[in-house]
Amino acid sequence: MFVTDTSTLHEGCMLQERGGTMADMSEEAPILPRFYAGRSVFITGGTGFMGKVLVERLLSTCADIQEVFLLVREKKDVPPEKRLAQFKQCQIFEKVRERCPWQLDKLRVLPGNLERPLLGLEPVTIARLHQVSVVFHNAATLKFDEALRKAVDQNVRGLLSLVDVCDALPNLEALVHVSTAYSNAELSRVEERVYAAPVPLQQLLALADALPDQLAADLTPRYIHPKPNTYTFTKAMAECVLQERTSRRYPVAIFRPTIVISADRHPVPGWIENLNGPSGVVVGVGKGLMHVFRANLALRADLIPVDVVVDNMIAVAWETASEPCGSLRVYNCASGKHATRLSEFRATAVRVLRSLPLDSGLSYPFLIVVQNRFVYRLLEFVLQTAPLHVAECLRQTDGQKARLSFTTAGRRIRAMTEVLHFFVLREWTFPCDNIRRLRRRLTARDRRIYHLDVAEVHWDELYLNFVKGTRKYLLQEKEEDLKEAQKRMKRLRLVHYTTIVFLVLLSYKLIKFFLNLFMNN
Repeated sequence: MFVTDTSTLHEGCMLQERGGTMADMSEEAPILPRFYAGRSVFITGGTGFMGKVLVERLLSTCADIQEVFLLVREKKDVPPEKRLAQFKQCQIFEKVRERCPWQLDKLRVLPGNLERPLLGLEPVTIARLHQVSVVFHNAATLKFDEALRKAVDQNVRGLLSLVDVCDALPNLEALVHVSTAYSNAELSRVEERVYAAPVPLQQLLALADALPDQLAADLTPRYIHPKPNTYTFTKAMAECVLQERTSRRYPVAIFRPTIVISADRHPVPGWIENLNGPSGVVVGVGKGLMHVFRANLALRADLIPVDVVVDNMIAVAWETASEPCGSLRVYNCASGKHATRLSEFRATAVRVLRSLPLDSGLSYPFLIVVQNRFVYRLLEFVLQTAPLHVAECLRQTDGQKARLSFTTAGRRIRAMTEVLHFFVLREWTFPCDNIRRLRRRLTARDRRIYHLDVAEVHWDELYLNFVKGTRKYLLQEKEEDLKEAQKRMKRLRLVHYTTIVFLVLLSYKLIKFFLNLFMNN
């Protein structure tokens, strides 16, 4: 089903399978696997969407990496050993298990909490990290509409705690902090530098602690203005905190990707495990719950595959380690001129959802996109809100029970689209000079192993695999159920076009009736 390139295997694992080492390679030997050889890495957010891809890429391309430590949220009823065993069985590591299973033995789980001092790590645990050379800080709350206190605790205090831990690591060579290209979304052009803090740090921390939840919710929009949401606000604050706290002992990099979607090549085309943003829209349309969206279809959608993002992160850590201690460099990672228009993404997504439908779709997939707020509200009520209420009434009358009501699903879709409006009605420019210069420093072999250049992405193929991956990996829908879903889609298509014909005839009759009435009077 997936478009995949089986002609190249991960060279790092192949090399170790042959009994060789990185030193056995020719003068053209790749730089990145050699850099990670013998080094230990510490990752926060390693169990999330991007984090899993990062772990998989390190294990599959860096045969001689020493250890990979993962910070995981504490669970009293699940011991760390069991959590590690569960993590190793994740579907994303299927190729690693097949080609170089010994790499999974290098994973180490550290129970902790981003919101606690020193990440909730005991001194003996921090001592285990003394051998760590590279830290990737990928953990964060990604909810755009997160409560201010929660967003501050996760995205600002969490970073402060991480820096405290990093300052205690004697062999640390590089800290890579994953931010977002939209941390300064109020600007149309975002340079590769840290901008002024939106508010003083101590004021923010005190306010987040002191205000009652309801009062904080009421004051947040004015307090964070001109930032569009608490996510971008706290990410901008975190960048400023990092600039102020940059250690003189090790260099730091801020890595800013744009909108991260499914994998283009690695670990498999279409890999996705995130319901935020575009994937949420795909699921809403595919399930027949969403038919209207407010956006500007003429704008370019700065979407970028997760493997391009992660592979560039891996390269950024290498370059950061070669920088002077105490330095800080910002890397924008964007599609830029290679990005396609929103209209192309919509067309491909709807076409694929009709040919390879999701299970249990409520109606035939279609998506009307408008810019005008009034028109959007009207169409949303007519094509989404009202039909979902009718469907819920029919379900209750029939005695059917479901974990999620149609009306609740409708409210969630409305909330999701509201937070996305800011990003699909605007266009940004993200200079990526540092990323381009970094790529030029790498060898041709590095560029074969790692998917570094977004110019190599075939967007139609990426979008096709994105929708397929949403069905297979995100929703975990089975291939054997596809034929039944396609039969259901044929029935829904018949109902859809029959309804359109009926409404056109009804409209014609009504117009004719009122014209006759007007002329007779």
